[in-house]
Amino acid sequence: MSGRKDFLLTFGFMLCVSLVSCALTAALLSRHYGRLQFEMLDAVCGEMLAQAPESEKIIASALKEYTARTGGGGAADNDSAGSNAADSNGIAQKDFLSELGYRAGDFTDTRSPRNFLFPLAGLLAGILLFLLTFLYRNKKEAARIQALAAYLEEVNIGNAPVLSASGEDEFSKLEDEIYKTVTFLYQTRDDAVQAKNAFAENLSNIAHQIKTPITAISLSVQMMRQSPHDSQLAQVEKQLLRLTRLEEALLVLSRIDAGTLPFQKTEVDVFTLLVLAADNLRELFAGSGTSIHIPELGEMAVTADLDWTMEAVMNLMKNCMEHAKGGTIHCSYAQNPLYTEILIWDEGDGFQKDDIPYLFKRFYRGRNAGEGGIGIGLALSKEIIERQNGTIQAENMPGGGARFEIRFYRH
Repeated sequence: MSGRKDFLLTFGFMLCVSLVSCALTAALLSRHYGRLQFEMLDAVCGEMLAQAPESEKIIASALKEYTARTGGGGAADNDSAGSNAADSNGIAQKDFLSELGYRAGDFTDTRSPRNFLFPLAGLLAGILLFLLTFLYRNKKEAARIQALAAYLEEVNIGNAPVLSASGEDEFSKLEDEIYKTVTFLYQTRDDAVQAKNAFAENLSNIAHQIKTPITAISLSVQMMRQSPHDSQLAQVEKQLLRLTRLEEALLVLSRIDAGTLPFQKTEVDVFTLLVLAADNLRELFAGSGTSIHIPELGEMAVTADLDWTMEAVMNLMKNCMEHAKGGTIHCSYAQNPLYTEILIWDEGDGFQKDDIPYLFKRFYRGRNAGEGGIGIGLALSKEIIERQNGTIQAENMPGGGARFEIRFYRH
């Protein structure tokens, strides 16, 4: 129901209450004025008797005739009653009319329609209007309930439209809660479908990643049976190492997805973080002829887990090394009141433009990906950083080379 309908209902209730009140007031006023008329007539008659006691029978006869015309009651016996109307000294008693057996209602014109029809009409009109207003209100409430029930039926079959507001009334809060619940259910359903699709895609990617080393191992084993050679054994070991790395990465990602990977957050110095990550890759850098430059730019700290953040940085450094072997990897960092920024870039050819939107997607391998990669390193780095109130993005530098930008926010 809209605000206009609520106003009409309120107005209807007020009008019917007003009619009933007017009817009752009219009845009470009629009774009150009848009493005043009786008292006034009693005072006049008493004054007349005080001045002319012999007029008692004339007054009683006139009163009897008047009450007969108005339809009121009369005195039981004017003669007998009148004998007691005055005392022995001729002084009128106070309640002359009462002594004659009259009452206040005897002098009211009971045959006049306005004395009872108007109050009765007002009373009946008020009651009727009240019933009509009550029925109208119930009808509107039933319509609102039916509309909400129909909306829930549409929700059950998955065809529910957006619930539009129908005005402010006692059902508005219920309507809002229903809309919130339905929206939450739809969002939960969409999240479940998305999670299911992502799970199926991950299973497909994992199966594809496992298939390649298993095929290589099977071929090497067949060749070793025919003519054993050390190179074939080295190939088996290489593929087993790849499977081991895949297993470890998948376990870490599954723990991150399940929220069971603990992050021991402490104040970590950025320079120390970069140096420790580079030290763990010293042999790889030496084997590829790659160097790394980490300037000391002063004390700057981030709140993060040292081991897992170092793992994320190592993956970024390895990616730069694979794209710029024999060159130099550069690191830089800065801090402002909002966040701490870490930059890692190389001097290679940079990313392929088409690869940039998918670099952090799981199992995605770009066109210039290194041999033996499984496409999990960058995705793992992104998950670790974002779980610690950080962001990461990749871009090509204007002068050439790929760059990773990490930001750890203070709040």
